[in-house]
Amino acid sequence: MTSVLISGASVAGPALAYWLHQYGFEVTVVEKSGSIRGGGYPIDIRGTAVDVVERMGVLPQVRAAHIATRRISVTDGAGRTIAAFSPDDITGGRPGADLELPRGDLTSILYAQTRDKVDYVFGDSIAALGPHDGGVDVTFEHGRPRTFDYVAGADGLHSNTRRLAFGPESDYHHYLGSCFAGFTAPNTGAWSHEAILQNTPGTMAAVYAVGEHPWVHALLAFATPKPPADTTDRVALVTKAFAGQTGEVPALLDTLAGANDLYFDTVSQIRMPGWVAGRVALVGDAAYAPSFLSGQGTSLALTGAYVLACELRNGTPATYAATMRAYVTRNQALATGGIGILPRTRRQLWMRNQAFRLLPLLARTDLLGRGQRRAAKSLTLPPR
Repeated sequence: MTSVLISGASVAGPALAYWLHQYGFEVTVVEKSGSIRGGGYPIDIRGTAVDVVERMGVLPQVRAAHIATRRISVTDGAGRTIAAFSPDDITGGRPGADLELPRGDLTSILYAQTRDKVDYVFGDSIAALGPHDGGVDVTFEHGRPRTFDYVAGADGLHSNTRRLAFGPESDYHHYLGSCFAGFTAPNTGAWSHEAILQNTPGTMAAVYAVGEHPWVHALLAFATPKPPADTTDRVALVTKAFAGQTGEVPALLDTLAGANDLYFDTVSQIRMPGWVAGRVALVGDAAYAPSFLSGQGTSLALTGAYVLACELRNGTPATYAATMRAYVTRNQALATGGIGILPRTRRQLWMRNQAFRLLPLLARTDLLGRGQRRAAKSLTLPPR
C-alpha cells in the first residue's frame, strides 16, 4: 500500500487525506498544534470547490454551518454609513450558491470525516526530509524517523515543508502592499449576521458578526510600501496606522492592546513555478496562497487537494501543476485586480464608494462578480 505523509491539518490536509484514503493509500497527517484548531475568520467556498465538498459527502454539514450574512455596511473614518448591501450584491451570486462558514467549523467537519480513516499525529512536525528514488525519509521533531512513498505539504503560507523541499520562503513570497491584524473583540454594536467595513485611504477596520454572539471577528488592515522590518511591537504598528480615526476604531484599538488571540501578518501570495519536487508536493496556501483579498484561499485548497489526490491515484503528481495552473492564476488575480476592499488613495476610495452605493441597482444585472464567478468555476474536476 502506498504511504503518504501530509503536513498540516487545517483545510487542504484533511481534504487530501480524505481522497487519498478513498483511493486506497495509507495516510498519516502530522500537525504541529496539539489538536484541530477551532475559531478563525469566516471563509468562503465557491464554484468548483462546492462540487468538491459535495463529492466528499459533507455538503449538508457545510450548508448547516453557513453563516448567511445579511448585510455589509461601509462607513467612513468617522463611522458614518456610506452604503449597505448584501454579500450577493457584491459577488453577483445567487443566494445559497456560495457558502460561508467559520474556518474552525470547516476544519472540524473535515476532521470528523477523516479521523477514523487516517492516522493523525498532533504536537509534532517535520524536521528534515531525505528524498530518494524509493521514497522520502522523514525526521520528525519528536517522533521516530519514518519513510513514506510521498510527502505533501499542506502547512500554510509559511510552510515548513516548502522550505525544506523547495528553498526559502523569500523565493516565492510576493508582498501585496498591506499588513493586517486579526483578533476577537466585544460585540459592542449588537451586530448579528453582518459586517461593517470602515475605510480611510490605505486603511480598513472590519468587524464581522457571524451570528448573535457577544463577540465579533475584528480585522485591522493598513497599506505600507514595504513590510515592517521589525514586528516585535505589532500593537504599536497598527495603532500608528489608525491614529486619529473615530467610529469603531478606538474601541478596536483598545481591545487590540490586550488581545490574547492576535494574529499579525502581511497580505501576501505564494507564487511558484512548480509544486512538485520529486516525491514531495505542495497543496493549498503552501503552494499558491492567494491572500484573503481574493476570497478564494479555501476554495483553492479544497480543489487542489482533490486534484493532487487524483494525480497520485493515477501514479504520479507530474501533471498536477498543468491541471491547476490556469485555475490558480485566475483566482490569485482576484486579489490584485480592481480597487477592492482596501483602496489606497482618496480618489480610489471615492470611486469604490460610488460603486458600493450603486450595488443594489447593479445587482439586477449580470455584470457584478462576473470575473469572480468565472475564476471560481474555471476548473473542471477530474472524474473520481
